[in-house]
Amino acid sequence: MSFWREAPPTMATESNDPITIAEPRRQTAPVDVTAAELQGHGVTFCPNPRMPLWSNHPRVFIDLSKDGQGKCSYCGTRYRLAGERPSGH
Repeated sequence: MSFWREAPPTMATESNDPITIAEPRRQTAPVDVTAAELQGHGVTFCPNPRMPLWSNHPRVFIDLSKDGQGKCSYCGTRYRLAGERPSGH
């Protein structure tokens, strides 16, 4: 009996560098943002103040004004506008 586990499966990327196949991420509920929490007209940012300190990354601004939802391009956190949409000029 061997004490060594088999190597994890790999796949080639576009640059042909093998990478380890990661476990799929669990889908988490979107973060609800109220109109009062928006920065400017329909914009929020990630990481938001409710996130734990260990999960910080550079600030990314996300536009929620078009369809009321958006996703952080850095960490994948989804945001949803809760309640009434802000009125524009």
